[in-house]
Amino acid sequence: MITAAIVKELRERTGVGMMDCKNALVETEGDIDKAIELLRTKGLAQAAKKASRVASEGLVSQYIHMGGKIGVLLEVNCETDFVAKTEDFKALCHDVAMQIAAAKPEFVRREEVNQEIIETEKRILRQQALNEGKPEKIVDKMVEGRIEKFYKENCLMEQQFIKDTDKTVQEIVNDQVMRLGENISVRRFARYEVGEGLAKREECFAEEVFSQIK
Repeated sequence: MITAAIVKELRERTGVGMMDCKNALVETEGDIDKAIELLRTKGLAQAAKKASRVASEGLVSQYIHMGGKIGVLLEVNCETDFVAKTEDFKALCHDVAMQIAAAKPEFVRREEVNQEIIETEKRILRQQALNEGKPEKIVDKMVEGRIEKFYKENCLMEQQFIKDTDKTVQEIVNDQVMRLGENISVRRFARYEVGEGLAKREECFAEEVFSQIK
């Protein structure tokens, strides 16, 4: 069993995110030394070390969907203006902006989610599970799993990357950290959709964005 304590220890020793630590421990059957080696092999530990460095340069990037129906403004930071001007960095910003347009995240990362939102989600999910007739003794575990799903669906860095669903957005960023040799941080974004919040006929702009990628 992978406990929260061992996940926390691995995070403290490597600086890698909680979910990556948990996945590494699952893959190595709880062996923390093998998990550290695995994270290093993937480049995550090295990327985490760079994450402590100040990143105050970067770009504000934009993505406007064909026809002007969806618009995204995104700030991504790096350490130097030199890296900010590279094609690799610009391409990363464009890809992340497109991700936001298609996948509609509400937060950059899970730490930004208000705890009140999580507690509300837990109450709703718990009641849903009970209404489905699930035994109360397994309801808490089910709720925990569904909260993890909530994070993966609503937090940009944990979403599956639309161009490579085998990777998360965080892993795509980590790849560029290793490639460019600087700390890179997705700081903030704003997503606008025409008529959002107004009564209108049903359209799926996200599917249109996906079709543009293909």
